[in-house]
Amino acid sequence: MSDKILVTRAVLPDINEYMQELREVWDSHWLTNMGPKHEMFRSHLKSYLNVEDIELFTNGHMALELTLQAFNLQGEVITTPFTFASTTHAIVRNGLEPVFCDIEPDNYTIDTSKIEELITDRTCAILPVHVYGNICKIEEIERIACKYGLKVIYDAAHAFGEYYNGKSIGSYGDASCFSFHATKVFNTIEGGATCYKGKELGSCLYELKNFGIHDAECVTAVGANAKMNEFCAAMGICNLRHIEDNIEKRKKVVNRYYENLKDIAGIYLNDFSKIERPNYAYFPIVIDEKIFGASRNEVCDKLLSKGIEPRKYFYPLTNSFSAFHKKYDIQKTPNALRVSKRVLTLPLYPDIQLDIVDRICELITKSVG
Repeated sequence: MSDKILVTRAVLPDINEYMQELREVWDSHWLTNMGPKHEMFRSHLKSYLNVEDIELFTNGHMALELTLQAFNLQGEVITTPFTFASTTHAIVRNGLEPVFCDIEPDNYTIDTSKIEELITDRTCAILPVHVYGNICKIEEIERIACKYGLKVIYDAAHAFGEYYNGKSIGSYGDASCFSFHATKVFNTIEGGATCYKGKELGSCLYELKNFGIHDAECVTAVGANAKMNEFCAAMGICNLRHIEDNIEKRKKVVNRYYENLKDIAGIYLNDFSKIERPNYAYFPIVIDEKIFGASRNEVCDKLLSKGIEPRKYFYPLTNSFSAFHKKYDIQKTPNALRVSKRVLTLPLYPDIQLDIVDRICELITKSVG
């Protein structure tokens, strides 16, 4: 393989399809500030995700950060360190204190059995993460939140289009936030969204993403600039038309990985069968060096030497970032620490060739020795 195989590749519609959407943008000269494409995409997305209401943002991080701000929280937020930097940074940038809970060893989501022991009189919210499309234990999180009067804001960046107990994943919690980054199963080039309930919260989210502007002559809050532009919205309109087809293609790739790796001792695969409607966003493997005979890092180096670029996702844990100056004790989240040192996400996108998948698996199995 002469060309590098990256861990993912952005999904794009046919260029003519995209240009057709952009012609209307060219005609109107309306490039941003909640234009026609923005509103069309928001309507289509609300319908596809089957949620009460939705607000669009320039990216997934701003969706999460401004959603936290909209709830006017103070104190501590219980969350997971096994996530992308955005989750933790959104908490910290709101002047809140992240309190890190360990993860379930089998599906990598927050361990709900450990949440209550972390609650103090300063706890204001829980911020769980649906990891690799694996869904958190929603009923237990809701029970705990109700018992202690806590807000629940889900980081649903990995769970686009998924369902739980017959309901859209975006309908759970006080809010659920999505990322539409180019690397995601669904992208708008850059973009994000918050699914929410209630006009008051919706008005606050709108003002926070638009400088606090309520109308042309009334600025009611101090807001940021986090509006999705028309070009990104147009990409979202196009990609939403093809999302089911792309998920089906991803499923075939995942199945091929399973065929190749399911019987390899010391390599543990994500159980997609437990997800009601999986989107096959990622294909993580966890490698037990003592059983398999080679470490995660050795496997990764082997693939890199052949032009294949997997990702140690998530490593390092966010509670070990140098930005926090060793403020947090990573030994308090041992499952997360163990998985972070062993996990590797393999290349996965709709048009990756199955013979390349076979080659990747062959290189993994030959990493021993």
